[in-house]
Amino acid sequence: EVRLEESGGGAVQAGGSLKLSCEVSGFTLDDYGIGWFRQVPGKEREGISCIDNIEGNIYYTDSVKGRFAISSDNAKNTVYLQMNRLKPEDTAVYYCAIPAARYISSYDSCVDSDAFDFWGQGTQVTVSS
Repeated sequence: EVRLEESGGGAVQAGGSLKLSCEVSGFTLDDYGIGWFRQVPGKEREGISCIDNIEGNIYYTDSVKGRFAISSDNAKNTVYLQMNRLKPEDTAVYYCAIPAARYISSYDSCVDSDAFDFWGQGTQVTVSS
């Protein structure tokens, strides 16, 4: 059974940092790309970063580039999202997901939530000003 479980969310002041984890089971992380998305109530889910463990590509959306860093520890079957210099607009529920195609070949593929078919339950990140 494919499972993804996010953790590491919480409340932090602007300028602070959090590190999210996405622990996966039921498949081998070496053979997949993983995406991080976030969503606020009333808005569409936003793709923010991906790592493709097949080709080694990494993607970031402009709003998090230079502040967030994605990494993968395949031995622990865990993908991380280090979030630095957090802003109030980063407040959202954060999700990790894997694509139906297994790999993520482009930025457009990374941010297209319709291309992902397995999702975690999400973890809340709240950034206060």
